[in-house]
Amino acid sequence: MADQQKKKAQQSLRRRQIEKLRKLMLSLPPFCFDYFIGIESTTTLLTRINYAYDLRVFFDYLLKDIPYFQDKDMQALTVKDLEAITLADLEMYLDYLNYYEKDEHEHENQERGKARKLASLRSFFKYYYRTQQISSNIVSLMVTPKIRDKAIIRLEPDEVARLLDSVETGTVLTDKQKQYHRYTKVRDVAILTVFLGTGIRISECTGLNISDIDFHNRCFKIIRKGGKEAIIYFGDEVNDALTHYLAQRREITTLPGHEDALFLSIQKRRMSNRSIQELVKKYASASTPLKKITPHKLRSTYGTSLYRETGDIYLVADVLGHSDVNTTRRHYAAIAEDQRRSAARAVVLRQSAHEQDGGSKMELDHNQDNSNKKKGED
Repeated sequence: MADQQKKKAQQSLRRRQIEKLRKLMLSLPPFCFDYFIGIESTTTLLTRINYAYDLRVFFDYLLKDIPYFQDKDMQALTVKDLEAITLADLEMYLDYLNYYEKDEHEHENQERGKARKLASLRSFFKYYYRTQQISSNIVSLMVTPKIRDKAIIRLEPDEVARLLDSVETGTVLTDKQKQYHRYTKVRDVAILTVFLGTGIRISECTGLNISDIDFHNRCFKIIRKGGKEAIIYFGDEVNDALTHYLAQRREITTLPGHEDALFLSIQKRRMSNRSIQELVKKYASASTPLKKITPHKLRSTYGTSLYRETGDIYLVADVLGHSDVNTTRRHYAAIAEDQRRSAARAVVLRQSAHEQDGGSKMELDHNQDNSNKKKGED
């Protein structure tokens, strides 16, 4: 029964994503439909949705800022219009991405965001060039923006304790928030403890079901990015937090279709990614105001702690679900550097003069004791 509910929830999510993609595709030039069909077998649904968002930004830019396109309609564009795009147009597009307005909202992109949008264009143009619908691939001449590695934002042990204390006591909350805290405290402690104690992603957290948890083996089953299943093991603190929460959770009558969902909202339905993001922000902004803590930063906190304890980058990559260990190595390079510095100081080639004097004195005393002992025996 639980497996059927989980399958039903996954099917419901997939349907919503398909509807979202179709809606986005309708806002793009009709010829783009071929592209999304062409990459369907090699990309996930979520990747195609992100590509569609990025392409919408690109075509909006063309119609707004590039003279060739300014008198054209989005729905009238054809694949041959892609050949009118110049290298200068693409370079101006990267500059446009620094700041632009859409639907009365302001948008900004750093190098990482620009690199992702350029990657979407690479895939787009590569498809039409490969299928011989355009004669050249202008995007292949573009240089990807250099992404500067940023320091990992994570919580230190005292900050972790302070965050969890703030959830349990509710002292950092406003009067209005405290009215709900009495109902959600146990749930909120469980959510933050799961993040900090397992390093799972926010989508993996919201997708958890009661039937996924195996208390006997101290583990639960999650669905990774790409739809792969994984088993995540947890320790005493996560076990205690989940046990405490489930005693309360089983007393709740949910809305139809949410019976097996682990973490429920006040409305008695499965919590969304957005609601958990807001939950983390609510407590973290008050307990650690100098750090912008998100669910992903809690994941980084766990990864950092695990790497410091084990020094095993492959284990960290496996537990966090990184498909490429180089991704993990890049993120935790600073910690590895600290460990290498410590290792360099651990090996002593020659004792200092003070240590040598002390050692010589100890050796002299030891020899004197042996000499006295021998005389006594004589």
